[in-house]
Amino acid sequence: MLASQEEAFEVLADLAIPYEQLDHVPITSVANLGFTLPGQQVKNLFLKNKKGRKFYLVLLHDEKQADLGHLAEVLGEKKLSFAHDDQVRELLRVEPGAITPLSLMFDDNHKVELIVDQAVDQSTTIGVHPFINTMTLNIAFKDFKRFLKKYRHTYRVVDC
Repeated sequence: MLASQEEAFEVLADLAIPYEQLDHVPITSVANLGFTLPGQQVKNLFLKNKKGRKFYLVLLHDEKQADLGHLAEVLGEKKLSFAHDDQVRELLRVEPGAITPLSLMFDDNHKVELIVDQAVDQSTTIGVHPFINTMTLNIAFKDFKRFLKKYRHTYRVVDC
């Protein structure tokens, strides 16, 4: 079962996390985006290791390109590749193209490790999808950390 935007708004309300709502055309990639959203925007990469047993959700500044070879080395993996669409649906409960770190609320078994690129400014906001790609919510990174704490997730900061 896929997540609904109502679930995103419920958890934000439960944690009293304020947000700025930005409605827009569907975004499946920040490449060649024809408009600019206010605030710090990030892209979300859902990766798996070579054996497909370990998964990584990578938050990367939207203007940066990930070097998957370098990232694999930093994470101690032989190779990283993008997770399959069915793995996105199963583990994150969203359609590919709507990947969001809010999906970690469904990762009860902690199969997904959150990686935050060092270029992401943790003193400001980040833009996250509320399980749909026609809306972005700008939330303070400090509030995002409260979200992670509620769902017992940590993150690792690396140079992607």
